[in-house]
Amino acid sequence: MTTATINISIPASLKVKVEEVIASEGYGNTSEFFRDLVREYLQRRQQQKLEALLLDGLESGNATPLTKNDFEKIKQRGLERIKNKKKK
Repeated sequence: MTTATINISIPASLKVKVEEVIASEGYGNTSEFFRDLVREYLQRRQQQKLEALLLDGLESGNATPLTKNDFEKIKQRGLERIKNKKKK
């Protein structure tokens, strides 16, 4: 995995708290702490997006049974997307 460097500035008081967390929770270094923090944030953000999509689905009206025709349309759309992706 290729890594990149990001420099951040934080108040000294926050730096002290971050160092306390690093020492007390077993992080090897500051980078490890911030990588974990970013991963957690991105995971939480993805979870929120998924929950919003699920709520949209629930609020979109009553569900209807899928028919053979529905599956065929889904299949055709998928095949079309694959074909268009190969053209790019």
